[in-house]
Amino acid sequence: MKKLFKTGEIFIWFTGFGLAVTLLMISGLLVLVLLKGSDYYYPSKLASVSTVDGKNYLGQMVREEPIPKSNLPDSLRDKDLERYNLKIANRDIYGLDFKWIEQPEIKSILYPKDAAVIERMEFGNFNGYPIKLTKDGQTVIEGDENVEEGISSYLDKISDFRDEINHLSKSEVGKINYKIEQLRLDIKKLQYYNRDDISKVQEQIDQIQDKIDKLNNNYAVISHKVDSIKHIASRYSLLVKTAEGDEKQIDLLNIVRIYYPNRMSFVQKAGFIVNKIVEFLVEDPRESNTEGGVFPAIFGTVMMVILMSLVAVPFGVIAALYLREYAKQGAFVRLVRIAVNNLAGIPSIVFGVFGLGFFIYFVGGTIDKLFYPEILPTPTWGTGGILWASLTLALLTVPVVIVSTEEALASIPRGIREASLALGSTKWQTVRRIVLPAAAPGILTGVILAMARGAGEVAPLMITGVVKLAPNLPLDGNFPFFHLDRKFMHLGFHIFDVGFQSPNVEAALPMVYMTTLLLILIVVLLNISAMVLRNRLRKKYKSSTF
Repeated sequence: MKKLFKTGEIFIWFTGFGLAVTLLMISGLLVLVLLKGSDYYYPSKLASVSTVDGKNYLGQMVREEPIPKSNLPDSLRDKDLERYNLKIANRDIYGLDFKWIEQPEIKSILYPKDAAVIERMEFGNFNGYPIKLTKDGQTVIEGDENVEEGISSYLDKISDFRDEINHLSKSEVGKINYKIEQLRLDIKKLQYYNRDDISKVQEQIDQIQDKIDKLNNNYAVISHKVDSIKHIASRYSLLVKTAEGDEKQIDLLNIVRIYYPNRMSFVQKAGFIVNKIVEFLVEDPRESNTEGGVFPAIFGTVMMVILMSLVAVPFGVIAALYLREYAKQGAFVRLVRIAVNNLAGIPSIVFGVFGLGFFIYFVGGTIDKLFYPEILPTPTWGTGGILWASLTLALLTVPVVIVSTEEALASIPRGIREASLALGSTKWQTVRRIVLPAAAPGILTGVILAMARGAGEVAPLMITGVVKLAPNLPLDGNFPFFHLDRKFMHLGFHIFDVGFQSPNVEAALPMVYMTTLLLILIVVLLNISAMVLRNRLRKKYKSSTF
């Protein structure tokens, strides 16, 4: 034992053990999140549960746990009994998604082959038995097997209608609304700057108003087209029977998909999982963000990280270069380094408050007073937006970039610098061609770590521009294409909102876990990218000593 301590081998074993425990904990976390989120993408079987009091429920078994002995009557305390949490869905009928049923209450549990899960645009899933498809009240398809085989073509047709409605409502109508708003701002600007004699610009105002009237006419045409498509799609409906025997008519336009989990093959389940994951990544959210996809949140997170990096990286690297290569080392520089290290430890919410006060109220408010006085008190830049959120996070991550860059620069041997200077290079040439390339691996590591931290921060964003649901992305086809004043969605805030602010938290938990897994994967990919690039740069500059 003494020999192990003297040689230091015991510490190597301790280090290896610590690394193994860390990897095990991380793997366990990922597996736990993946399993908890499986209810979102895995087609669990539908159980038909009959109770001793004559009631019937149809749902997916999402959890089971032993009943505490203290909750059982004396006659049953010697038995190990369980209770089941059943996702009965049908929120518009029952008013809730889940129901606990204890084992003594259960008469029978069956898994009927004709039980279907109907994913809807509103009111969540519906569990039941499809009876027939109707058009204008007339039967088109009837019978369980016929409905399953024949309804897919109708759902595809309705999906095309829904896509066209979304395109017209979001893209075409969005463009018209944007143009109308810009023209109204032009009128306000003319009225503001010519308020003493409005007659001088009345002709211009009338011309702009004519353009607005034409756009409103186009808007009316598109709205009429949308209403026509909705009317055609609403002619189709599906008659469904619940576990209790009640019948309900569901418009086909409100149905996303129908599947029969109790008779799905392995290949069908695999295809279903792939479709759900693709939907999660590329679709917009629905049902108060508890269903659908998270594409706007992914886009907002990535765009915010890019903007943050474009600001934080140059400032951080330049500041570190000055402190390490140009500044005269002394008490003042030491104080600056202490201040930078302290900034790295300040709670992120403090940066959020600073961003609110400085960027939004001061800088944004000043921009509004100077360039947009005609629309005040309605703010343009003096309110939260993706630009101010990105700048706030840039301030948060700059200390990380400065510290990592300084450490990387300090690792370059002094002899390399002196050799370059002795050969006639200037200070800047030495820094640009020798020092910076050799320090690039360390700098890159700090940059990616800063990006990973920025991607996961939520507190500063809550007061500088992030929202629950953003109707428009910060990037679109309307000039000037990048709308940095717009609010945006973020994966971290999406987790907080759905997991803790949703009116139906229990039903939203699978979405929370899936979004959490996605955010973890993004951060992991950033770190893996850092390691790969760093290793490549190390091979390129083998003469450096790191």
